[in-house]
Amino acid sequence: MPLQPARLEFNPDGTPYSAAFDDIYHTAHGGPGQARHVFLGGNDLPARWQERDRFVILETGFGLGLNFLAVWQAWRTDPQRCRRLHFVSIEKHPFTATDLTIAQQAWPEFAELAAELQQRWPLLAPGTHRLHLDDNRVVLTLIFGDATTQLREVDASVDAFFLDGFSPVKNPELWSPYLCKALARLAAPGATLATWCLARPARDALAAAEFDLERRPGFAARREMLVGHFRSRRPDRHQAPSGRRAIVIGAGIAGSTTAHRLAAAGWQVTVLEQAAEPGSGASSNLAGMLRPLPSADDNRLSRLTRAGFLATRALLAALPDARWSPCGVLHLAREAEHEAQQRRAVEKLGLPPELLQFVDRAEASRRLGQAVNIGGWWFPNAGWVQPPSLCKAVLAAFPERITTHFNVAVDRLEKVNNRAKTGWRALDADGAVLAEAPVLVMASGAAAPRFAQFAWLPQVAARGQVSHLPADGTPPLDVVLFQIGYAMPEIDGTRLIGASLSYEDDEATERVADHADNLARLRLTLPGFAAGIDPATLHGRVGFRPMSPDRLPIVGRVPEALPAGSNARLHALPRQPGLWCVQGFGARGIVWSALMADLLVSQLEGEPLPLEKDLVDALDPGRFLLRNARRAGADGDDS
Repeated sequence: MPLQPARLEFNPDGTPYSAAFDDIYHTAHGGPGQARHVFLGGNDLPARWQERDRFVILETGFGLGLNFLAVWQAWRTDPQRCRRLHFVSIEKHPFTATDLTIAQQAWPEFAELAAELQQRWPLLAPGTHRLHLDDNRVVLTLIFGDATTQLREVDASVDAFFLDGFSPVKNPELWSPYLCKALARLAAPGATLATWCLARPARDALAAAEFDLERRPGFAARREMLVGHFRSRRPDRHQAPSGRRAIVIGAGIAGSTTAHRLAAAGWQVTVLEQAAEPGSGASSNLAGMLRPLPSADDNRLSRLTRAGFLATRALLAALPDARWSPCGVLHLAREAEHEAQQRRAVEKLGLPPELLQFVDRAEASRRLGQAVNIGGWWFPNAGWVQPPSLCKAVLAAFPERITTHFNVAVDRLEKVNNRAKTGWRALDADGAVLAEAPVLVMASGAAAPRFAQFAWLPQVAARGQVSHLPADGTPPLDVVLFQIGYAMPEIDGTRLIGASLSYEDDEATERVADHADNLARLRLTLPGFAAGIDPATLHGRVGFRPMSPDRLPIVGRVPEALPAGSNARLHALPRQPGLWCVQGFGARGIVWSALMADLLVSQLEGEPLPLEKDLVDALDPGRFLLRNARRAGADGDDS
């Protein structure tokens, strides 16, 4: 269901008010004071986060962001603050950036922080949005959706809960026993909660969910408030790493962005790359397309590409040396039925027009500057990215934490497991140690299955060939065009088109036949666009994309081999300590890169994840081993 943004309204006394819930967003006696007294004070903050590696807060109802701004300010001014602060907040009806800016003007004490938040405020699309603030030391995870369904998709270990939804009389679902049990599932040892709400049903639900409750003096007109302590002492399943050193194999777009996100989290990273420079393999195209792939049912691929698109856009905005252009992407329908499907998808998803629009034939022709015979999707903030420049920019962002070694061929991996240390070594063909660290991340694309630890990886190398046209030999093209092939705007005097796709094909040299195919696909969309260009005169580039069977990335801890017929569950699979992978990007490396790097590092750190649990499971490397083991067991039963 499409998101319904909140409407900015005020009571006669100027207090922000929701007509939909007939309730106020904060007390009329001073919102910042209530945030500090009830939510920070009620959770004994800042004292509880002091001298800690990280601290995680979860809030039910982001509203106008007042509690977050109060927490951020308190953390910033505390000399004993934790190393990293995570704030997770769920909001069913988020405000637009415009309304958020207007409302937050009421709190000049937060003006600097509010301005940074407003600048990073995401488009109002359903799902999880990750904002890295304050030099990556403060991480805001916004979940736009209904808390009653979204809480079960959160994977986090929460130290403090801010229960700040509308009144139980106005919004009873947010205080239900079901929701309180979901909070308990996320509670870390010693977790606390605070709320202004004293309603009996809410107290009973929290008590039944293992929270010991007490009343404390309230704020302003409210005589009392409620605080709670989680009584269970179960072990924390989200431990922070004991040492932050890692090896990353590969400096393509997967490995480079992973190294960047590790360094941003405080890790020392060694990157090993067999080529002479970053972005030389499947990531070496002149340009690649950046856009999501919607669907009317908002399936996993749709949700993942949308989240990935937004994450990559946020990363690019922070990298002035990365070459890219938000020129817009026009994705034309293949035929009339497909055009109708595209129109229905836009209507059903209800995404912001800044993210996705449907345009008819006339509008498509106008945006393209050339006549086309069908309409399609228009992504106004999508565009092209030059992958090698992105790889170089992210590796250069943390020179004190990222060490790169080029022209280095890793021959094999060796586990280190003795009394002194555990981890992994990367060795060359002569057995010399190239690097050693507690954590190793495989991000070598199509080459990964040749390593013994990844021989099981069901990844194939798909050959793709792009063609470079002289830009002065074609009409102008100001947007990225896609239909049955794609064409880019002019970049350094060249127009890139493509791309061919073939399997079980290891020919590394260019083929005239593939150039001819690329031209033929372009001419089906734009007859006469490349007229007079002889495919035999063209040059381009051949690359080998690492494709997974289900076309989704393969990200996470690497599992141990399973016996045939195993009935193990995904989360109970034995894993190889310290061994991780970021693989299977296929033709969507630009879309996947930033999001998958954030996911892997969040898993390594034991931090809140930037994706819903069902999507994380869909990316887990163990999914293939489970399928193979069960299939092998079934085959054995039949024999």
